[in-house]
Amino acid sequence: MMVSFAEMLRAARAGRYAVGSFNVYNYETIRGVVECGREAGAPVIVAFGAGYLPNMEVDEVAALVRTMATRTDSPVALHLDHCKSFEVIVRAVKAGFSSVMYDGSALPFEENMRQTARVVEVAHAAGVGVEAELGALARGAHSNEEDASEIYTSPEEAKVFAATTKVDALAVSIGTVHGLYKGVPKVDVGVLRKIAAVVDIPLVLHGGSGTPEPIIRDCIANGIAKINVNTEISVNAVGKMRTLLAGGEDLHLSQISRAEVGWVKEVVAKYMALFAAR
Repeated sequence: MMVSFAEMLRAARAGRYAVGSFNVYNYETIRGVVECGREAGAPVIVAFGAGYLPNMEVDEVAALVRTMATRTDSPVALHLDHCKSFEVIVRAVKAGFSSVMYDGSALPFEENMRQTARVVEVAHAAGVGVEAELGALARGAHSNEEDASEIYTSPEEAKVFAATTKVDALAVSIGTVHGLYKGVPKVDVGVLRKIAAVVDIPLVLHGGSGTPEPIIRDCIANGIAKINVNTEISVNAVGKMRTLLAGGEDLHLSQISRAEVGWVKEVVAKYMALFAAR
């Protein structure tokens, strides 16, 4: 069943667990994420990045997710991830997305705040939640995100930003990366604690792929209510597909598609178990 993004994350922060936000790119990945949520009996966020618009249109994604969500009693939210375009955000709101993320992290603080507040006004009028990002994440291996220099989120700016924009969730930068880590992760949970002490809305951790489990648990205990997983889904599926095709078996495309659903579920199930309430 489709549910409110804001309510889903408020419950997660209050319950000291996190909801997994898993990136999708096609029918198979959407099905894998929704089925995994149903089988686990747990809430799940289907995240469609604006960078994947060459793969599918927002109305196509929304139609698929709505249809699949009717087959499960587990909560499902549909989220537009990392979008810099106001026009695309409006299209997603009209298509029936549960939430949208306006990514103004590369903008000066005041401009990010101004543009985010504009998105909040439009989205909230339609009952759609909004996530914003403050700070910047570096680009790791196997990532299709833009290059960026690591800029940690300022707790003082986060407090002002959340109060001014009225966003439903705030993505913070504390040392995780987009993609897979190229070296030893240097995640500063101390920065997160300071942010959580002054910001009462749900906080979001981008760059969940490859982040060590103890760090994930510590982040959840300190205000993180939503964790994004993207790259590991792709890396696992591509690797399994490469191995399958190298076997020399005469396969039909439909068989590969069914196998892809299973490869997605392997990663999603792993992280859902990690993020769950304890």
